[in-house]
Amino acid sequence: MAHWAEIGENNTVVRVLVGDNNDPNGDEGYQWLIDNLGGRWIKTSYNARNGKRVNPVTNEMTDEPALRAHFAGIGFMYLENLDIFMPPKEYPSWILDTTDYTWVAPVPRPDSGFWYWDEDTLSWKERDKQ
Repeated sequence: MAHWAEIGENNTVVRVLVGDNNDPNGDEGYQWLIDNLGGRWIKTSYNARNGKRVNPVTNEMTDEPALRAHFAGIGFMYLENLDIFMPPKEYPSWILDTTDYTWVAPVPRPDSGFWYWDEDTLSWKERDKQ
């Protein structure tokens, strides 16, 4: 099955629908979406996570690149310049790591302990152990 993400204002995903692989047009339902729903639709892959393809049988990450980095979800952004879908940033200061297509803090998280990100100070704060 093909999955399609509708792209709305500001390149935000507004819905994701399933197309038909047996569509007589041979386009996995793309033309049906355009003719019946309008809008802008971009194909997404259910087996995409962090830039890698996930084996649908074992649910394990493979070394194969994934179509558009992530399976699109409502609220995801379509980054047209990279042709990828990205989940919303957790914090405005975080930046895109194009190695595994995740958002990362501008400062590396300490290795040990329990930490949380403080956007006001742009730093990691140690969480109290309880």
